[in-house]
Amino acid sequence: MSFTTLGLSAPLLRAIKEEGYTKPTPIQKQAIPIILSKKDVLAGAQTGTGKTAGFTLPILELLGEHAKSKGKRSVRALILTPTRELAAQIHENVLSYGKYMPYTSTVIFGGVGINPQIGNFRRGVDIVVATPGRLLDHIGRRTIDLSRVEFLVLDEADRMLDMGFINDIKKILAILPKKRQNLLFSATFSNDIKKLSDSLLNAPKLIEVARRNTASELVEQLIHPVDKVKKRALLSNLIKKHNWSQVLVFTRTKHGANKLSEQLSKDGINSAAIHGNKSQGARTKALANFKSGDVRVLVATDIAARGIDIDQLPYVVNFELPNVSEDYIHRIGRTGRAGTQGQAISLVCVDELQYLKDIEKLLKRKIPQERIVGFEPDPTIKPEPIKKKSNSRNRPRNRKLDTKPNKSANNRARRRQP
Repeated sequence: MSFTTLGLSAPLLRAIKEEGYTKPTPIQKQAIPIILSKKDVLAGAQTGTGKTAGFTLPILELLGEHAKSKGKRSVRALILTPTRELAAQIHENVLSYGKYMPYTSTVIFGGVGINPQIGNFRRGVDIVVATPGRLLDHIGRRTIDLSRVEFLVLDEADRMLDMGFINDIKKILAILPKKRQNLLFSATFSNDIKKLSDSLLNAPKLIEVARRNTASELVEQLIHPVDKVKKRALLSNLIKKHNWSQVLVFTRTKHGANKLSEQLSKDGINSAAIHGNKSQGARTKALANFKSGDVRVLVATDIAARGIDIDQLPYVVNFELPNVSEDYIHRIGRTGRAGTQGQAISLVCVDELQYLKDIEKLLKRKIPQERIVGFEPDPTIKPEPIKKKSNSRNRPRNRKLDTKPNKSANNRARRRQP
């Protein structure tokens, strides 16, 4: 099957060809015709499956059926995402696929000035890609009009719920037109996702391109048991011994990401850290340097890593296992993308054995283990409880929507934005 059989117009097919794509992925094969038939969609698709094109292409096609020829443009498609990086990535795709179509688009998120975003809305845009916090800031300031939205996309909905955005989402849904097409994409399904889909979607078509809550078949997974104090040395050893040139490494905390990046740099391995405490400029620069190869290792927290979209990223390392099993699937989904093989390595100490059991229970299989000579764990070490950081993403969000600009409220929202 080729893209020409999916009902897309010539401008879209031209843009797709120039991007180097010839055959649609399974999620694109299923989602594009259904969305073009104007049905609501509930899609279970992991990262790296091509889901962004799966909803962007048909939305661009449908917008063309009722294109505005005169007057100020109004927001007709709204795409909500959990993080800045993912929002920026989706907007890049919108620009690429829609470059031969007469639409304008913008991306809005926190951590950057709000005035240029306001200017874009004043000039008029057709498509908005947004994170919930900054979108609510615009709603509170009355700088955006969502009364004519025809298409709503919730991308990585599971992550948005994990991050505590459910109240924000409800506030946004309450002001949107009742008549619209809704598309919900999630890498994992949970009871909360089911509740959200039941309240949001109208007789949705269910699409699944992978078994629920499973890791990509293209990702080779491996555990290296090691003592906590030897993890950094083992990681440096693996990178140097195997000459890994592009490695995404996960830690549980922002402080841990900074510390590990500094230690790797001292070991002669060019690295950078990316997390929510970094400025948007620093995050963008670190990600760009990683993609270009100037940075060999990118150390990231779970939230900041969303939106890292590299088709042929070969290695993901869990320096620390996540305390939420589903996050393991999200992490290793950064590799094994777009039909390429990837490898996910986890460095597991005795403190994390329960986390490992929970992950294997979710995967419904054991992950192979390999002990590295010189880094074998000491069997006499007893496990210690892992101190869990306070997680603001699980606290209720009941912020008032101010009708006037409020400097302190804006600062709070900016700090909260992932």
